[in-house]
Formats: sequence, C-alpha cells, structure tokens
Amino acid sequence: MPTDTFSRKLLAWWDRHGRKDLPWQRDRTPYRVWISEIMLQQTQVATVIPYYQRFMARFPNVQALAAATLDEVLHHWSGLGYYARARHLHQTAHHIASQNDGDFPLDPAALMQLPGIGRSTAAAILALAHDRPLAILDGNVKRVLSRYHAVNGWPGLREVEQRLWMLAEGHTPRRRVAQYTQAIMDLGATLCTRGNPNCTQCPLHAECLARREDRMRDYPASKPRKTIPVRSTRMLLVRNERTDILLMQRPPTGLWGGLWSLPECSLETDPRQWCREHLQCDIAVEPSWPIVRHTFSHFHLDIHPMPARLVQTGGVMERSTALWYNPQAPQALGLAAPVARLLDMMIATGEPA
Repeated sequence: MPTDTFSRKLLAWWDRHGRKDLPWQRDRTPYRVWISEIMLQQTQVATVIPYYQRFMARFPNVQALAAATLDEVLHHWSGLGYYARARHLHQTAHHIASQNDGDFPLDPAALMQLPGIGRSTAAAILALAHDRPLAILDGNVKRVLSRYHAVNGWPGLREVEQRLWMLAEGHTPRRRVAQYTQAIMDLGATLCTRGNPNCTQCPLHAECLARREDRMRDYPASKPRKTIPVRSTRMLLVRNERTDILLMQRPPTGLWGGLWSLPECSLETDPRQWCREHLQCDIAVEPSWPIVRHTFSHFHLDIHPMPARLVQTGGVMERSTALWYNPQAPQALGLAAPVARLLDMMIATGEPA
C-alpha cells in the first residue's frame, strides 16, 4: 500500500470521525500542545481532560507556569501520577521563559534538550502546533504500526523501536501533518485499541497484516513479564493538640519527589524512637489501620498506617520541610496519592483530624 494512500485513507477517516473538540485542540499553541502531550503520557484522555482544564486555567502560558512555585504545580498535578513529569514541566517553563523569551524552539533537537521532552513529544509539539512534517511514535502509534505491518517484538526493544520509527517517518505526509498526527493517535485510541480493536470500522483494515492473519492481539508484543516486588513502609498520622496532621516534604528527586507525605519509618523500627531521633518529638501510638497497597509501574508498596498523638515537641517544626496540615481546611499542596487517600480516610472514619 503506497504511503500516500495510507495517510490519505487515515485523513479521510479523521475528517468524518476524528476527535476535533478536545481542549488542547482549541487555540493550538506550542505551550498548550506541550502540556497536553506530557499529561497524556501514560494517562488516558478522559482522565487528562479535567486536569488539563484546571491546569490551563491556573497556568495559561509558560510565563505563568515559570512564575509558580513547584508546590503549586505539584498540587495541580496531584492524582495524575508520574510526578517527574510535573517537575520537568516546571524546569522547562523556567528555561523557556528566561532563555527563550517565552518562545518554544522550532528545532526538534533543541526541544529534546529540555527536561521531559523526548523525540516523539518534540515532534508532536512541532507537528501539531506548526504543521511541521515530523513523525511521532507514542503508544497509540506504536500499536497501529505494529499491527498494520505485523512488526514482531516488544516495542521497548531498541531494534523494534527503530523499525517503528522508520515506518512512522515513511507514513507521515508532507501536508496536513497536524491533522494526520491527530488522526493516527485517534485511530489507536478509539478503534485500534489494546484489548478489543474495532477492525470493521478501521479505514486501514483491508491492508492490515495483523487483521489478515486474525492476530490483532499478538501485536504489539507484550513486555516480558517480571515478578513485581513488594515493599513495605509505615506511615505515621501524627496529630497535634489542634488535631492537625504532620506532613513532611520529600526530597526533590526520587519517589514522589517534592510532594508532601507522612513521616515514614520501617516496620522493624519503633515509631516512638524514630520520632525522637528524626523529629525531636514524643508520640503516643494508636492501633494501626489495615494495610493500604499502592502500585507503581515497577513495584507494590504496602503502607502500614499508624495514627499517633503528639505528646511533646522539640524541633520538628523548626525545619522548612515540615508543616501541620488541617484536612478540613486543606492548603494547596502537592500530596502523594496514597497520602491524600489516608487523609480522606481519616475524615470519613470520624478520626479526629
């Protein structure tokens, strides 16, 4: 099937059936495309839409994002997960606002030098905002091309990814690039889905090799399975005399980097002794709550929540990385998802907070 026929059929389908009213498709600018592309990494469109709308209402341009504190950016990101994305957004906004007078580079190589922007994201920004003839290769595109060309192997392998990049570049037209880019993403998101592809409605079904062989579910190949390890931690819900909860800000990098969380210690550690050594305070512990499991992409975290009351304080509040938090009148903080869940549980169960 000639490349121009592939793109022509896809564009004809998108003209009739494609999504044209997504929030980031209105007033399409590099900034708006960039925010949407970062949010859509590892996250479904339906989940992203309300986050995107709130984010854009608060940070309508790159200058507003650069001027905000990381705390506020993380607060507006809370619940989307993969928080490194939000930290990279903040870093890149600072760079563009201070070094580029608020303008995004027009060179894909220059865009790829910025935090959190890889080859596909850089191409999407330039293709969608400027109609530049650059190929993208997000998860939806990988699935479409893997099935259409019956590309064997897991796309995470370098040689398989290189093959898919070559195919993506070959199919990307010189004209109507923005519409084509949206079309191939829409096809993967709405018809060529992971679990139950709707091949009968697909504009490319006649030439799709996976459909011809009735092997749609074999492409793309799954990532080799590994046993997901389980880690455990104890989170302390320490209340003061006003029944506020003690929160600690995590280091800027690593797990939940920059977010506010509950004090943590290992299950083998006496929480009272840990508080004396690390927080310079004494606590009275209460019966533990049931385990709360939070799953990351590469491990499970079993959280053992333990409520406690502050008995005597020393220097715990003398540090900038600690604060007392009132769940009934919450501050605008970036909270780790399971921490927000535990605070909600405390309110719902009638615990004093």
